[in-house]
Formats: sequence, C-alpha cells, structure tokens
Amino acid sequence: MPVDPQQTLYYRKSRFSTRLPDFYLYSPSHYWLRKTGPDEYRVGLTRFATRMLGDFVEIDISVQPGEELSEGQPIGWIEGFKALSDVYCVASGTFIERNRALDTNPDLLDKDPYDTGWLFSYNGTAPASAVDVQGYVALLDTAIDKMLEAQKRDDKPPC
Repeated sequence: MPVDPQQTLYYRKSRFSTRLPDFYLYSPSHYWLRKTGPDEYRVGLTRFATRMLGDFVEIDISVQPGEELSEGQPIGWIEGFKALSDVYCVASGTFIERNRALDTNPDLLDKDPYDTGWLFSYNGTAPASAVDVQGYVALLDTAIDKMLEAQKRDDKPPC
C-alpha cells in the first residue's frame, strides 16, 4: 500500500526534493526502516540513495531466510547506470526475505522506493544509529551541503 502523503514530510534542498515517510526510521547510510511487526523491519533505500545510484539495472541479495545478519554485513549488490554498490545490512538480526518483485522489475527501487521498492526484511531491533525523519533531514542537509561545496571547489578556475 502506498505511503499516505499526509504521513510524509516534504524535503527540498538545492535541486533535490522528496517526501519522507514520517513514521520510518533512517540510517546514516541512506536506508529506511519500517517496523512491520514485533521486532520485524522492512528495509529499503531512500530517494537520496536511489538518485545517487541512477536508473537500476539489476539487484542481488545473496542471503537466505533464517540466516543470522550482522550490522554492516554485505548481503548483496545493486547495479545502477551511475554506480555498482554493495547492499549492507543495517542491523543485526535474522533475515526473513528479499523483495522478489525486484528480480523482474528493479526500477521499483526508483519508482516507489518507500513502498513496493523495498529490499529485504529481518527480525531484530533497529540499529542504535537509526534516526527519525527530523534526524534524517539533518543528515540530508549535511550530505547535500558537502556535495554543493565540493561542486563549488571543482568549478573554480585554477590559480
């Protein structure tokens, strides 16, 4: 079911804008977490992460249901037109399932990152580093400011 727009926070900075579900948690590595049951979370990439990767070509999650996960553990990879990136587990717990719809339709990650474009689910707890939507806005502000500053440095003519 799509995220209700009334339960989102509109974010815009520079040329980037998105709606962030205000009841999700967010990781500093630009994953979102949605609690779907007691000690059960669904995980996906934020719009910021999907924009950095570009259009999606393929995704592979290599862990199996029931496997124990560690926070920071690589569990697969994702290929976009702009980059190839590892997919990391955001928390420790037990792997439940991956989103099989991405096997045939990886562009769900870009078209609907906060609902049908989820990556995987696990049993466990949210990581200590997870923040609420306001905390994620602060992380986005910092990330975009750094990108804009780097762009300014690169655009300056040599001395």
